[in-house]
Amino acid sequence: MIAGVLAEFGPWAWWVFGLVLLAAELLLPGVFLVWIGLAAIAVGLVSLGLWGSGYWPWEVQWIVFAALSVVFVIAGRRFYAGPAGGSDEPLLNRRGASLIGRIGTLGEPVRDGRGRLKLDDTFWPVKGPDLPAGTRVRVTGAEGSTLSVEAD
Repeated sequence: MIAGVLAEFGPWAWWVFGLVLLAAELLLPGVFLVWIGLAAIAVGLVSLGLWGSGYWPWEVQWIVFAALSVVFVIAGRRFYAGPAGGSDEPLLNRRGASLIGRIGTLGEPVRDGRGRLKLDDTFWPVKGPDLPAGTRVRVTGAEGSTLSVEAD
């Protein structure tokens, strides 16, 4: 059957197959079928030049297609992965860690190592040395929503 389709359409069968895969990517987005579709179109390009030769049977075409699909998918994933440096906002979902180094005023005294700190419009639970309310403190660490403080 495969040999019959390839013989009927010639190298254009790969082009049609590639375009069908690209159209399927529009219906099922995921940036995966696009690479396989491009591999089919690449095999179609090679087939235009090698179609009549004896060393380009349909079995070899499918092996080349499979290999190019793997190469294109790996290259595409690396292309879309972005820079290896990570996020430009590494503390985006770690609000407590983003407060390290800030200075604020204790809203409640720290007694037995626990108290509350007012930063901007939010009161944060804190741990640290015993200090009276109104003391300026610096945030030195964060553990969940509890901040570690020391006198400034």
